[in-house]
Amino acid sequence: MRIGLVVNPVAGLGGRVGLGGSDGTDVQRRAVELGAVPCAGSRSAAALAELACRTRDFELFTAAGAMGEESASAAGLSARVVYRPRPGDTGPRDTVEAVRALGAAVDLLLFAGGDGTARDVLDADAGTPVLGIPTGVKMHSAVFAVNPRAAGEIAAGWVLDPGRPEVRPAEVMDRDEAALREGRLSSRLYGWLSVPYVPVRVQQRKAGSTGAAPEAVGGIAAELASRAAPEDVLVLGPGTTTQAVAAALGAEIPLTGVTALVRADCGCGCADGCCSCRGLRPRAPDLAPAPPLHLNPQGHETALCGCVVAGRAVPRAPEGVPFGQPSSYRLLSSHLTSDQLLALATHHPLLLALSPIGGQGFLLGRGNQQISPEILRTLAPGKLLVLATEAKLAALHSRPLLIDTGDDDLDAELSGYVKVLTGRGRTALYRLSH
Repeated sequence: MRIGLVVNPVAGLGGRVGLGGSDGTDVQRRAVELGAVPCAGSRSAAALAELACRTRDFELFTAAGAMGEESASAAGLSARVVYRPRPGDTGPRDTVEAVRALGAAVDLLLFAGGDGTARDVLDADAGTPVLGIPTGVKMHSAVFAVNPRAAGEIAAGWVLDPGRPEVRPAEVMDRDEAALREGRLSSRLYGWLSVPYVPVRVQQRKAGSTGAAPEAVGGIAAELASRAAPEDVLVLGPGTTTQAVAAALGAEIPLTGVTALVRADCGCGCADGCCSCRGLRPRAPDLAPAPPLHLNPQGHETALCGCVVAGRAVPRAPEGVPFGQPSSYRLLSSHLTSDQLLALATHHPLLLALSPIGGQGFLLGRGNQQISPEILRTLAPGKLLVLATEAKLAALHSRPLLIDTGDDDLDAELSGYVKVLTGRGRTALYRLSH
């Protein structure tokens, strides 16, 4: 049995640094400037290692260097190189050419990347069954395994029992940038690729959002606010549900990226400085954008809610917000990177609220990689909350919520059953799996 591997070396580069994707040389350059570290090679090696530990009855074909050869070597495998990219940085053209070269030589082609890479594979039109190793940022397409080890597991099943599983067409999706500019988060269908059909181990495509009923969102927001301590910084993941919940709490946030909110007025008396603002000065120098600071009548610097950073506090309620209202929040910072979140966690207790991707069920590892394993391990018990309407859960048809943090041990620790906030005073117990 002949297995092929093509790796997009820059896939996922923008994830932890909050860029929402990695397509385009400008984005890739900016990601490197922000300290991004490539992950596609190591995740590809993990998939190959899983394949190799289950069977060695295959030949591996790949592209030279970072496009596959290095991942094979890291997994302890020798591979036949059938494509060599031109000197310099690789791009979509290299992916297309590598897929065409490998497609004629293999029975199953593994490719590592995200939705942009899946589109390149589609453009190559190799006519070979493929399976995506998820190394991108968004991954709305239905051509990816749920995690790298699942990709290796499926490939091993292909080798050990040729013809099983059956091959079915799966959607290649990518974010609709025009819709995003209009404030809508939706995906566009580009075509289909032939993929091994393993229902639990291959992810579903992202379903379009129709918008939750205002009363449902308001109930979730009220329940979330009731569970937040005054000193918590509320960290919200991307998506239409979290955006609507933030609006119900009084804050306007973007559809994409990870956002931090603080109480508009903590209402705690602020005897020692505001519990929601303490630590923001001094703060991590790279935490951007900086929270707005003000001068009180005495000329002292004050933090987000009006409290003096050092010395006696002078609480100041924002215009139109009653002092002490516990359910009112305001923006601290948006499009946070992994390092910025970690810096924030050193000064404040975090309350992390995430909503699963519609149709897919992914809670972690798709579009929110800046919420890294290091950050998740800083959370106190009970400080990871899941937000979803009952309709969103029903649309999963009993499939579990999914996590793919890149840390197998953490994924195993988090797996089990999790409480999902579905309304005011309403929770559902739902399975979380990796």
